[in-house]
Amino acid sequence: MTLMSDARRGAITQDIKTAAKFEGCDPEFIRKGIAEGRIVIPHNPIHKFSKIFAIGEGTSVKINANIGTSKDFVNVDEEIQKAKLAEKYGADAIMDLSTGGNLKEIRRKIMDSVDVMIGTVPIYQAGVEAINKVGSVVEMTEDHLFNAIESHAKDGVDFMTVHCGVNKESVQRLKRQGRITNVVSRGGSFLAAWILHNNKENPLYAQYDYLLEMAKKYDFTLSLGDGMRPGCIADATDRPQVQELIILGELVDRARAKDVQAMVEGPGHVPYNQIAANMQIQKTLCRGAPFYVLGPLVTDIAPGYDHITGAIGGTLAAVSGADFLCYVTPAEHLSLPTIEDVRAGTIASKIAAHAADLAKGNKRAWEMDLKMAEARRKLDWKAQAECALDPEMAKERRKKRMSSDDDVCSMCGPLCAIKLVNEYLKK
Repeated sequence: MTLMSDARRGAITQDIKTAAKFEGCDPEFIRKGIAEGRIVIPHNPIHKFSKIFAIGEGTSVKINANIGTSKDFVNVDEEIQKAKLAEKYGADAIMDLSTGGNLKEIRRKIMDSVDVMIGTVPIYQAGVEAINKVGSVVEMTEDHLFNAIESHAKDGVDFMTVHCGVNKESVQRLKRQGRITNVVSRGGSFLAAWILHNNKENPLYAQYDYLLEMAKKYDFTLSLGDGMRPGCIADATDRPQVQELIILGELVDRARAKDVQAMVEGPGHVPYNQIAANMQIQKTLCRGAPFYVLGPLVTDIAPGYDHITGAIGGTLAAVSGADFLCYVTPAEHLSLPTIEDVRAGTIASKIAAHAADLAKGNKRAWEMDLKMAEARRKLDWKAQAECALDPEMAKERRKKRMSSDDDVCSMCGPLCAIKLVNEYLKK
């Protein structure tokens, strides 16, 4: 039995109750959404954690933080610090994208360090193992790939990115397109190169039914990866991207038919004026499946500030239909993120999600802003810090440049508009 099969027979499970309580909605709403495939609750029963959230239509926007080692930086303790920090600042999920060190050990330690859902990209492990054993990613076998997926499932991973839409057809479309950045998805590049080298079909596509059997057995959620996502603004909304999305929509149907939860990943670099259309196309082609987007980044020219370009795009994406935002850190396109990069990326993505929730009338979001507004009216600086997404930053900024008058800030001092009007309204 899976969560989806339970929902389809009318059962309101504990996960559904927990998710509904967080959303402040009737559990029946969540149950119905899961039964229809428009909402997912990624939770592998093997993984024990308490912060269980629903992702999808009618729920608040969730955010994910990516962490993980690389060959150049294998520091498990640092990655654990990143995971804990991301959770502290509001990440609803953590994805371990490690490619350096003992991947299984790292994954387990990260999972043990936080109390949120965990996602992974098993093809990274398969690719690393292929390099170590046979010298190249393109020599990876089907066993490498499916063994990695089952290993992650047995460890309790809640959702996995699987690039099933990168197939021979979409790769040929890519060749005809003549993109500037070709393939920027790491997992997508592994499979595109593997297909071209071996002249064989992507095993994740060719043996999708086997993948579904495995997902059903362990009840993990499929995150159907966007291996053909645009890597620059000029490549946005092109034929390879849309071709893959059509394939993913068909795979969503097949997952639902097997009672397997599935969400769909979306584009990275998209100009602002195309974001809403991208969300609407996805929701239509994938029949309302939850949409998980990276950013989107609205310009290519901001290395070091891509947490901002991603937040700008993320708000519009979420207002237009995206359900799950993958954060972008200042280190995007430049390096492995530091702990401070993770903090900045998480806060930026949380702001984007919250702004979208406000625009969509989410009750909790409005209550949070109302509390801040009341604290500001009262010039209650302690309460303002407590209402902030990053209380430490709010306190630190204020402390650095205090006014001689503790009631106000050093920007306006005795000219404080709120203090002046408050005094005269009392008369």
